[in-house]
Amino acid sequence: MKTLKKAAKIMAAVITAVVFVFTGLLIFVTVMEYRPQKTESIKKSEGTREVFREDPFTVVSLNTGYAGLGEDEDFFMDGGTKVRPDSKAQVEENLAGIAGILKEHRADAYFLQEVDLDSKRSYSTDQKKYYETMLGLGGMFAYNFKVAYAPYPWPTIGHVESGLLTLTDARINQAERIALPESFSWPLKTCNLKRCLLKTRVPVKGSRAELVLINLHLEAYDSGEGKEAQSKMLLKVLEEEYKKGNYVIAGGDFNQTFEGITKYPIRSKEDWTPGTIGNEILPAGFQFAIDDSYPTCRLLNNAYEKDSQVYVIDGFIVSPNVQVEQVKVMNHDFRYTDHQPVRLKVKLK
Repeated sequence: MKTLKKAAKIMAAVITAVVFVFTGLLIFVTVMEYRPQKTESIKKSEGTREVFREDPFTVVSLNTGYAGLGEDEDFFMDGGTKVRPDSKAQVEENLAGIAGILKEHRADAYFLQEVDLDSKRSYSTDQKKYYETMLGLGGMFAYNFKVAYAPYPWPTIGHVESGLLTLTDARINQAERIALPESFSWPLKTCNLKRCLLKTRVPVKGSRAELVLINLHLEAYDSGEGKEAQSKMLLKVLEEEYKKGNYVIAGGDFNQTFEGITKYPIRSKEDWTPGTIGNEILPAGFQFAIDDSYPTCRLLNNAYEKDSQVYVIDGFIVSPNVQVEQVKVMNHDFRYTDHQPVRLKVKLK
């Protein structure tokens, strides 16, 4: 009987300790939750190059996967097992490879997503500074994932500071972070992404209009309502800017495939599956600028293979006064990240 009482006391003590730790952790992540304002000013880069309406303008968009999702990696949210690469050297190799790709596909502006500043998953590499140095361009950064400690899975994601990076040598009037609707409620939202738009205003020489560049990365792992709400807000922002007389280019990772893309069919709905964004949601005269010559994203349930599940979820939206001259996916077989760069060339009407 004494043995049973002792065992019961030990069990009660263990349960009490677990509850105490869990409660303490919940309080910690709630207190430390990143709570951005609806609109926040971003320090603008110091570019000096003038943009003229008669000159072509090019943008390259790439989800860099925090330089941690190269061809040999998988990811636990996609059905894999890993949280981060096995070593910092792998992250550094991916960073160098991504920078090399960006140099190869020169552009007037770069929209990069999943760029880490100081995260456990990428061994605390300052990727913003790295890309700025390697490309010789000024950057504007907006957080969309900032948590003091994400306590899942095991080993844990831990500390994350990550977001969107727009790089250009063009002269900038203003840069802003615009908060998008959240997809999760408490307590999940305390350690989840806070999606946003990174809006950059570029003066157009000889014109009162501005070229408004919008870098985006919409929701991935919700049930669909989040992506829909974020897409609606994105389109509202685009329409408002166009009505002001501005030229608008929005691009990035939509985490949705586009209406009419059938080249890469979904083989298993048990894996992560993107929704579809249709042309009917676009404001009058706006258009998607996408290419399906190659896929833009792969599923991370395993290391990359030629028969891996792939998608087209990265691309652009342009306003009616922006003429698309070329849009092209640049194929690099997902060597350094789970996405591929998309290059857009336009002419301002």
